[in-house]
Amino acid sequence: MAKWSFEVATWTPTATADAANLTNNSYMALQGGSATQRIDVSEIYMGGQATSSSPTFMTFSRDSTVGATLTALTTGQKNAALDPATAALAAAQQPFTAATTAPQRSSTLAGLNLSFNAYGGIVRWTAMDPTETFRLLGNTASLGEASLSAYTGGTPGLLGSHIVYEPL
Repeated sequence: MAKWSFEVATWTPTATADAANLTNNSYMALQGGSATQRIDVSEIYMGGQATSSSPTFMTFSRDSTVGATLTALTTGQKNAALDPATAALAAAQQPFTAATTAPQRSSTLAGLNLSFNAYGGIVRWTAMDPTETFRLLGNTASLGEASLSAYTGGTPGLLGSHIVYEPL
């Protein structure tokens, strides 16, 4: 298999409590392409683009309600294999930033705290080895989707980000 990158060039997250609907275009979500697809997330990067101090309480967490009727990626949003020789998948993974039925971040399942100051700050999480990857399984709640979004508090600022992952 090959690694992929889901990138959003510039966006502003909206602070949202756990178990509440995420606001379209204020999160990045990744959903499996089938009931049995596994996705290993190996890197998450965010670079601050805000023009003043912006403590941004970001989290990458599993979603207890998954997005439905997903909206296609738009300008400044990309999802592509890092290796140009990658074959097409039978059941392609689903990266998205908007959906008719909004995802909800789980209030109980494991996640990653990626807080930083979006005023020029950066945060980069990488799995040090295969046992530390953040894994998704399937395409249903609560293991088949995860989202990068802002938790309540702070003053979320403009940022650019990517998620590097491998569908298996």
